[in-house]
Amino acid sequence: MKNEQELLKPITLGAISLPNRVVMAPMTRSRADNNENKPTSELQGEYYAQRASAGLIITEGSQVSERAVGYVNTPGIHSEEQIKGWKEVTEKVHKKGGRIFIQLWHVGRMSHPDFHNGKLPLAPSAINPEEQSYTPEGFKDTVEPKAMTIDEIHQTIKDFAQAAENAVEAGFDGIEIHASNGYLFHQFFNKSSNKRTDDYGGSIENRARFLFDVLDAVREKLPENRIGVRLNPSLHGSFGMTMDEETIPTFDYIVEKLNNYDLAYLHLSEPFTDVSDLPYAVTEIAQHYRPIYKGVLMINNGFDQDSGNEILEAGHADLVAFGKPYISNPDLVERFEQNVPLAEWDQSTFYTPGKEGYLDYEKNTTEMSRAE
Repeated sequence: MKNEQELLKPITLGAISLPNRVVMAPMTRSRADNNENKPTSELQGEYYAQRASAGLIITEGSQVSERAVGYVNTPGIHSEEQIKGWKEVTEKVHKKGGRIFIQLWHVGRMSHPDFHNGKLPLAPSAINPEEQSYTPEGFKDTVEPKAMTIDEIHQTIKDFAQAAENAVEAGFDGIEIHASNGYLFHQFFNKSSNKRTDDYGGSIENRARFLFDVLDAVREKLPENRIGVRLNPSLHGSFGMTMDEETIPTFDYIVEKLNNYDLAYLHLSEPFTDVSDLPYAVTEIAQHYRPIYKGVLMINNGFDQDSGNEILEAGHADLVAFGKPYISNPDLVERFEQNVPLAEWDQSTFYTPGKEGYLDYEKNTTEMSRAE
């Protein structure tokens, strides 16, 4: 008998068909603790393959260059060894019948000189986010970054394009551009972190330019309908980001312009913190952007089975991304199908090395036929 939950209905996503609308959200897990910062078949390959019943897997953020890294033990997608490692991962996921996108990442000013042989992190402007970076020696205060030159901006655009090409070589079904959560793209969008006076600063159009320059470069490497973009419009008080009267108009402009691209999806986050007291914030992101964006809309942050089904039933989104529930429930889709209670996660092992808290969450459901 067919399960009528909205989360379990199939959908076409760009060039691929998904058997359900349950997405594994991108989550940093810091398991690439080797000299090459590469994923391995034994760790990341097994981890993602365990979760292959998801409609779509989006990997943890993967840095597009050495200059893009900002967290300890995160995997890259810029070296031959990293490409080989990711190819082993995608092969395992595909063998299990799954579909997998890689999230392309540059943290910008959220990095630390410890990751760059003493060099300052790159950012749109030389403004310290006043946050902390998790380095190989533990948490350290962020520093004032180096304002990127035009040549450095152009090189970073090339880095994203090369990373997209590398992702194709590694066998990914598509890519997601991480333009969210206070990282490099978001730093260009926001007036508090972007004080430039050239083509990449000042007006809303100029502050959004970096994203569209990257998109135009990336779509030369793979079809637009294999590209997703992630945004977090109402991020306030985290990752050094503060909202102002131009924040939502900036994201409105970006989302409207994304309609000119045949993207696989737009991935939006609901607010991470309570922004109801901010007169210029949007508290219900999916409802706000659904009328603006004409393509496939993915929403995340804090959803469970009931609220996920509800937002799909209301027509405010097409896909729901789940984060922490996927850490402790590799069989999340099957649990939804059978209404099995979810296992609890152990937050103390979110970012620790090895298999503990990574590969040792057991499935608690029986295989079910998805046939009528």
